[in-house]
Amino acid sequence: MKLRGILLATASFICVQLMIAQVDNPPVRIGVDGLSHDHIHGLLRKHNERKDISIVGVAEANPELVEKYVKMYGLDRGIIFPDLETMILKTKPEGVVAFNSIYDHLKTVEICAPHGVHVMVEKPLAVNSKHALKMAQLAKRHKIHILTNYETTWYPTHYKAYEIAVATSQIGEINKIVVHDGHKGPVEIGCSKEFLAWLTDPVLNGGGAVIDFGCYGANLTTWLMKNEEPVSVTAILQQIKPEVYPKVDDMATIILTYPHAQAILQGSWNWPVDRKDIDIYGKAGYVRAFNDTNLEYRLKREVPKEELKVTEFPTEAREPFGYFGHVIRGDWQVKPADLSSLENNLIVVKILDAARLSAKKGKTITFNLK
Repeated sequence: MKLRGILLATASFICVQLMIAQVDNPPVRIGVDGLSHDHIHGLLRKHNERKDISIVGVAEANPELVEKYVKMYGLDRGIIFPDLETMILKTKPEGVVAFNSIYDHLKTVEICAPHGVHVMVEKPLAVNSKHALKMAQLAKRHKIHILTNYETTWYPTHYKAYEIAVATSQIGEINKIVVHDGHKGPVEIGCSKEFLAWLTDPVLNGGGAVIDFGCYGANLTTWLMKNEEPVSVTAILQQIKPEVYPKVDDMATIILTYPHAQAILQGSWNWPVDRKDIDIYGKAGYVRAFNDTNLEYRLKREVPKEELKVTEFPTEAREPFGYFGHVIRGDWQVKPADLSSLENNLIVVKILDAARLSAKKGKTITFNLK
């Protein structure tokens, strides 16, 4: 009986401590701007089960989209508003995640920043450098974070590759990076009509595969090069399927040159299989990340290659929304060279600007940002 009493008392104490912890650390209040980006499924799929964040408001003017997600994920109609300003005033989010067109990212920040609401957008940061710089100015003026989310930020292999190639320089000085990103095409894989309406629009998305998939390679390369800017950018954009994508490119190759290195970024809506992989070559060896878990490396010519299954992740949060919450609460510091950082992604947008200009003019563009 005495032992039972001790156990009951201990259990009661633990319950009280958990209740106190929940009061001290309530979920981060998150708002959603737009439902037209199909990546929204990643947030909504299990949103009711989360304890770290809570969706307190949604801004979406399209009643069909609202109805779709209310039925699919049980969204509360009472937190859905036709515009972002009203949603912020009514629900008081601490941060907003943008699932609208790339062109509308600036508008999201213009509305959120004066309210002191942090923003995380889906990749890339902005449709062009003019928009990106305005967003950066607003972030500085109103002291908010602006993060950019990429699927590849959450690949454990990329952090292991960074450790081998950059942090410990085990393959020698990097002299070449090759990145492949793409799939059969957004129409072919069945993206929603609302997503396709702006994803295949040269204004709302800024381009086709060059933006949709070129940004991944630009982001990873900028990270590996520690935010060093390329000397020049050369790009070739093509329409392999003009009958499917009449307004934008569906095949893109971007070459970045650095004083002692070169990067080739290949984005495509024409590959027969999905791929997001990267090869990093140094003076002594190489490391290859084939996907999120499979990695191969060879530190020098004289030794055989090694293959790894990588599952360890360098931070507690292994996905974007928990990460956003930690940043909002000040638990984690965003460093300038981080994959999600504003500094990295300003360079990414400038690379994409230069790539489009290079393809248009048919020549190499000097990367002069001054």
